[in-house]
Amino acid sequence: MKPPHSGAFALQVTTGSKAVNVGLVVTGAEFLLSMVESRWAARNGDARKMDLQLKAKQELERIEQQLSRLQSTPSQNDDLRQQIEQLNQRVDALRNEVSASHDAWQRTELARHPQRPYALDYIERLFTDFSEIHGDRAFGDDPAIIAGMARFGGEEVAIIGHQKARDTKQKVYRNFGMPNPEGYRKALRVMKIAEKFRRPLFTFIDTPGAYPGLGAEERGQAEAIARNLREMARLQIPIVTTITGEGGSGGALAIAIADRVLMMENSIYSVISPEGCASIMWRDATKKELAAQALHITAKDLSDLGCVDSIVPEPEGGAHTDHAAAADLLAQSLKANLAQLAKLPISELVDKRYDKFRKMAQFFRVEV
Repeated sequence: MKPPHSGAFALQVTTGSKAVNVGLVVTGAEFLLSMVESRWAARNGDARKMDLQLKAKQELERIEQQLSRLQSTPSQNDDLRQQIEQLNQRVDALRNEVSASHDAWQRTELARHPQRPYALDYIERLFTDFSEIHGDRAFGDDPAIIAGMARFGGEEVAIIGHQKARDTKQKVYRNFGMPNPEGYRKALRVMKIAEKFRRPLFTFIDTPGAYPGLGAEERGQAEAIARNLREMARLQIPIVTTITGEGGSGGALAIAIADRVLMMENSIYSVISPEGCASIMWRDATKKELAAQALHITAKDLSDLGCVDSIVPEPEGGAHTDHAAAADLLAQSLKANLAQLAKLPISELVDKRYDKFRKMAQFFRVEV
């Protein structure tokens, strides 16, 4: 039978439809699926891959909806049922291929998506009774870092996170999520309060890096980061860190020495940005895609290397498509990891945390 025009795909099948009409729609669905498969195979590697992925997913969703309606139709024989099952298998295989094809640079773009949920978005959905703490009692407050006390599932906890913004005014106020030394000292202040009252600590990482400005250097940026690294390594409480977007260099690590390090599926974690790496290695920032691939900055890469403990899945298309769903998925992982840590004695927890990061540093020193 000659494949029908794509318009045949829109044919509505009711309970009383004849088998020939069902067969026609099945053939139309198969024709459209073949088009999606061939288009994806031909353009895989195209610079517009993200747009192509979105279109492919939308078309696959329409095909799945039509096949679902066909499966509930009684007017079909064994041969048609087998065809429908085979089409469903092809749809699933192609969907997995499309979803898995994000390269390192595409993950970077998703990690930086302006609609991606930030720390306050997660705090609002995951915690109750949040009370923010301001200032480092030495210089001032840093809005690029959010810190305070809250409840998680009824348990009192401490929270620290980088905070970005979406509009220009807020971006300037939050310094584009790049903390100054006072931000890290505020974070340390909250860590010490949490330790005093035996409250587990959750940190949320999303920063391009620590702010490299003159004022930040004059106020001791490097010292503030180094002090946080030392103090977190021996903090007498459970610590769970989640990289929700960008995890940039020491600016991220300063609040990421933890017993469990989680990464959202489309987040990145690196000692340098892809653009910065390309500028240094090739003196050409346009080679950012090549640099992103070479740096191994994705969640899967870092999980394989043993740098992170778990990958938190995101909603279809990324966390920016559904903040509530992303928060629900993260909540499950946070609860599971906190429950595991709660079973360990504090002394064992601290020893394991120290050994974990010491071995990680030795591994990269040897590998590099």
